Amino acid sequence: MNEMQQDLPLHRTPDPAARAPFWLKLFSALLRPWIRLRREPREPRELLPDDDIPAVYVVERYGLSDTLILEQACLEAGMPSPYEAATRLPIKRKRAIIALTPRPSLFRDRTHASRSETLSKLVELIRAGHEDDIRLVPVSIFVGRAPDRQSGWFRVLFAENWVVVGRFRRLLAILLNGRDTIVQFSAPVSLKQIVAEQEGLALERIVRKLSRVLRVHFRLTRTTIIGADLSHKRTVVDSVVNADSVRQTIDAVSAKENAKIEQVRRRARGYALEIAADYSHTVVRSLSFMLIALWNKLYDGVVMHHFDKLRAVAPGHEVIYVPCHRSHVDYLLLSYTLYQNGLVPPHIAAGVNLNLPGLGAILRRGGAFFLRRSFKSNALYSAVFTEYVSQLFARGVALEYFIEGGRSRTGRLLSPRSGMLAMTLRSFLRESRRPVMFQPVYFGYEKLMEGKSYIGELSGKPKEKESLLGLFRAFGVLRQRYGKVAINFGEPIDLGTLLDEVAPAWRASTAVPEAKPDWLPAAVDILANRIQSNINRAVDVNPINLLALCLLAMPKHAMTEADLLAQIELYKDLLTALPFGDRVTITGKSAAEIIAYGESMQWIRRVNHPLGDVLVAEGDNAVLLSYFRNNVQHVLVSSAWIACCFLNNRRMSRSGMLRLGRLIYPFIQAEWFLPWNEDEFSERLRVSLDFLVDRGLLERDADGRVLERAPGQSDSAFRLRAMSHSLLQAVERSYITIALLVSNGRNTLSAAELENLCTLTAQRLSLLHELNAPEFFDKSLFRGFIQKLRERRVIWADADNKLDFDPGLEELVTEAKVILSRDIRHGILKLTAGKAEAGNPEHAGKTNQAA
Repeated sequence: MNEMQQDLPLHRTPDPAARAPFWLKLFSALLRPWIRLRREPREPRELLPDDDIPAVYVVERYGLSDTLILEQACLEAGMPSPYEAATRLPIKRKRAIIALTPRPSLFRDRTHASRSETLSKLVELIRAGHEDDIRLVPVSIFVGRAPDRQSGWFRVLFAENWVVVGRFRRLLAILLNGRDTIVQFSAPVSLKQIVAEQEGLALERIVRKLSRVLRVHFRLTRTTIIGADLSHKRTVVDSVVNADSVRQTIDAVSAKENAKIEQVRRRARGYALEIAADYSHTVVRSLSFMLIALWNKLYDGVVMHHFDKLRAVAPGHEVIYVPCHRSHVDYLLLSYTLYQNGLVPPHIAAGVNLNLPGLGAILRRGGAFFLRRSFKSNALYSAVFTEYVSQLFARGVALEYFIEGGRSRTGRLLSPRSGMLAMTLRSFLRESRRPVMFQPVYFGYEKLMEGKSYIGELSGKPKEKESLLGLFRAFGVLRQRYGKVAINFGEPIDLGTLLDEVAPAWRASTAVPEAKPDWLPAAVDILANRIQSNINRAVDVNPINLLALCLLAMPKHAMTEADLLAQIELYKDLLTALPFGDRVTITGKSAAEIIAYGESMQWIRRVNHPLGDVLVAEGDNAVLLSYFRNNVQHVLVSSAWIACCFLNNRRMSRSGMLRLGRLIYPFIQAEWFLPWNEDEFSERLRVSLDFLVDRGLLERDADGRVLERAPGQSDSAFRLRAMSHSLLQAVERSYITIALLVSNGRNTLSAAELENLCTLTAQRLSLLHELNAPEFFDKSLFRGFIQKLRERRVIWADADNKLDFDPGLEELVTEAKVILSRDIRHGILKLTAGKAEAGNPEHAGKTNQAA
């Protein structure tokens, strides 16, 4: 008997006696061909436990169409229909539906026109103890929210928005957009628990408070699905200009410049109009049609990973999307995919360089607001922009901005810029009505539209300014295919939790809205680095990434097919056995399929040979592939460090390897935003060593203290050499910086002079040693490394702004012989000696001795 009961369905079969009236069935039959539903969640019946507690559905507004849609959604989901559920209610009702805003009756006045009589009676029964419990199931219904390829342009006018429409307009919306209907079921709420929490209050107050809580829930759900209820752009601009902070700045600027207040006020208004978005649901929906065609033209597919986790936590949060910035397509892709999957597109902070005639107006209506590259010297503009961001924040608008400040030209994450983060934190302290969640997003491409322009810029060509002519020229990219795009949602960061870690007393700062607490800069830096780290922990390792890792490790960017197959399988096994993060995704293609895919994408070329085919990346392709190698280098960092240690050594002690790893880790951590501390990195090295030993790439001695690799011509030594390459250039860049500093001597170079010398030296080395990778001499990487040395007090500036350094740096120059080959080390030291001799002859001898 028990086994039979366990096999019963979760919910009861609908009672045949509980049927909708004939007239409702007739309307339902007439409308059914026009309605196609998407339920959220897909299986809402799992929200209701299988017990005897009656349930009633709560909707935002009463409407016959909503009743029909709810009836159909329950039928498709296997849930009790509103008419079946009504038979189990303790009061007599035709259908178990509560409308928070009922329609006015044509024939009689309601006692409480804005309150549900059904809800009042149910609360009264629970309070009097006549009923054990009743579940309230909130249901949100959106007609015309998600467009599809067949949708017509006219339907946009009748898409779901915040306006309460009449019966006729609702009918038109269903006829035009009914096939794009979302029915969002929320978790049920115990009415008994709510009443118990309000014990002692009058019945009317309990009902009013419960209705208010439910309205807030529906408003948050609607905001999440279709976006905030934004006023007209001019209304927002007026709010910004009239804000206390902006008015105070207007007065200060007026006094400083001896100008009339009205003139300064007009200038502030002009700034606000230049900045502000003019979001339009109609335009967003219209743009979605164009983007469908664009993505189908450009890409073979756009896939998202971990979106379900975002959907689960987004309601009720102020969501700030903080993606990596690879391409101009990033923000279009993110907004489009969010919209297609039921979340409102965010307002996007865009550079004013994109505010081109015609294009700027369209972007504004899509949610873009514009900011100047720098406005530190313009107090009025800064005040207006800060207040505008705060206004968006207060209205619950989802935001998106790129903390790197610009697109990465090398494929790796750039050092974050803190301006927008600092504004967001100050807005949170001032308007902390809702919890704030930062959502890191990783974009993974298989081919970039801007690839060739990136190479030119890294090679010294000036960046081309955006223009309409350039935009028209860009249409040439539509003739190419760019493979697949992956959008991975990383681990979100709750701002309140982070502030609890950094400044436990941060809530006291909310009492003074304009305060800039001492802990704020540190909190911004920690937040920025955690965002970048979480982006890197959500990387998508695609076929092109793996091909780039393998082929670019070879001097001529070529490998035999057998070696390439083995190296790809090694990397896939390593990433599976030692995942870099729980949100990392790896291509499901086999090694052979990856090679075939690279050939089809024309990234690599096959050279047929009787002794075995060779795969090669040639010319610009080899340079462009460095971008895709750099996307994922960080996932192999621990294994690559071990491999580096065996480049010039056959045997090495385990303890020595771990000691050197701890020594270098803080510097490579800064470059790749790695998530571990030094102890955790040491543990990562240990498990990576175990993996390499298990795979036969290394051997232990009897007591496990010394590790040894096979002779140089063996397959295992070849695998290790290829693996080391993903880290080797970072080590070489570090060595260039330290060697230049030491060779020039203490208190000789400023940070800017050192950065420039490093860049020139790396450029020269790339010519001498065929290091065909523009990022090797990327100035920003040297700048970041120098800054990290300063943060750790390894180097510091004296009174004349010249760099002094710890004597331990000289030991690092000597230690480099463990990792770097004699040729590379000698080439670096020879160049640094030349620079030192030209600028400071007395230090040249010391460097030659080290060589």
